[in-house]
Amino acid sequence: MHSESGRFVVQKHHATHLHYDFRLEMDNVLKSWAVPKGPPTEPGIRRLAVQVEDHALTWIDFEGIIPKGEYGAGTVEIWDKGTYTLKNRTEKIIEFALEGNRLRGNYTLINFKENNWLLIRKKT
Repeated sequence: MHSESGRFVVQKHHATHLHYDFRLEMDNVLKSWAVPKGPPTEPGIRRLAVQVEDHALTWIDFEGIIPKGEYGAGTVEIWDKGTYTLKNRTEKIIEFALEGNRLRGNYTLINFKENNWLLIRKKT
């Protein structure tokens, strides 16, 4: 498996409920997950990440207000961004290393039921 790299962004999204949108640049789109409690910064912590529809690459720099009545209405701010290196990718597991301002280190996304994934910060 050759290692790929790309950009990632975490957007703090004040919508109906505060959550974090975790996005990886992959397959010419932003693969996206809503992470209710925010991405884990400490090793061994697991967080629910609900996969949502892919977003256009232009979303990687988006900050601002999504108007009421539109999907995802609310305030969006960039919480972290940087690059990642893909280590392994199957249908159910995505392993990667993040190089961001807040998030650094090895992470795994594990699909355990339909659109429900676990986002785990691995111990080094």
